[in-house]
Amino acid sequence: MKYTLPYFGELDLTDLEDRYDVSFEFNGEEIDADLNFDEAKIEQKHLDIVKNFLDKLTEFDAKNHQHILNDFRNEKGDTVKEYLSFHLEQIPKDELVGLVDFNDTAVSPEEQLFKAIKLVRVGFYPHDEEQIVVFDYSIGRNLTDHIIVVDVDKKGNLNYITMES
Repeated sequence: MKYTLPYFGELDLTDLEDRYDVSFEFNGEEIDADLNFDEAKIEQKHLDIVKNFLDKLTEFDAKNHQHILNDFRNEKGDTVKEYLSFHLEQIPKDELVGLVDFNDTAVSPEEQLFKAIKLVRVGFYPHDEEQIVVFDYSIGRNLTDHIIVVDVDKKGNLNYITMES
C-alpha cells in the first residue's frame, strides 16, 4: 500500500526503510526533516499524524515559538536562557554581527539573540506513541551545534523543552 507525504513523497507502508531524510525551504530558510521507523510496516493512521504536522507546519512552528518564548520569560524557565547565555559567552561578538547589536542599549543581547531562533529540523517517529515529533531550533547551524529541542505529543501539545548538542 502506498502513501504520499508532503516533502517525502510516496512510501510503501509494507516495505519501509529505517530512515528517510529531506530538506526543504520553510519561512525562507532551509530545514531538514527525517522520518524514522522501528519496523518495515506501519498503519496509515500513524502517517496521517505525520501528514497533519507537515500540512500545518507553520501553525506548529508558531505554537512552538510561543512555548520557547514562555520558557524564556518564565522565571523558573532555564532552557532558553541557558541556550542564549551559553552562546553569548562562547561565540565571539564579531561572529554574532547581524544577530546582536551590542551597542543597542534599548534591547538586551539575550532578547536580540532570541529573535534569531529558527526551526532547523523536524524529526518524526511514527511508531512511538509518546514521541511522535521533535522540533529542533537554533540561532544558526553555521554558528553552533547546540539546539533547543521542542518535544510534542501527536496533537502538538508540549511534552518538554531542552537544550542538546
